[in-house]
Amino acid sequence: MRIKPSKKAIRALGIAESFRRNSVKAFLAGVVMRSDFLIDGFSFAKTTVAGDDATDSIINLYRSLKREDVNLIMISGTIISMYNIVDINRVFKETGKPVLALTYRSSKGIEEALKKHFPENWERKLEAYKRLGARKEVKLKTGLKIFVRNVGIDDFDSKII
Repeated sequence: MRIKPSKKAIRALGIAESFRRNSVKAFLAGVVMRSDFLIDGFSFAKTTVAGDDATDSIINLYRSLKREDVNLIMISGTIISMYNIVDINRVFKETGKPVLALTYRSSKGIEEALKKHFPENWERKLEAYKRLGARKEVKLKTGLKIFVRNVGIDDFDSKII
């Protein structure tokens, strides 16, 4: 899908999560914001801490908005709520909306953490993570570096947005 970053009112659904380690569920907050910084809607969902339902929760959060005018989905990370991995390819496929997953630090990988926290099924979680592909480093106008995975939107437009 081609997005025109110069369009005055691109609408992005930005999704972030919050949880406590001793909680069973984490909260997802989704905010629809236009490129002119007008907040245009919001929705909430829950996902399981250390579970495997983050992808479904994000898709359901998007659908609960009942908004066809959202141009793309931006997610703060692909590993949320204690290693609940978001399949951004499936989010794109099921919503039809381009997906940008952003992270803010480099990392050496998650294999050791998965082995520690999920001794019974760490390989399955690691394979799900590897299917997401590599992150791309993007330097913002501010000089800050972020890391991006993008599906349904090309690298050029991802950097502009």
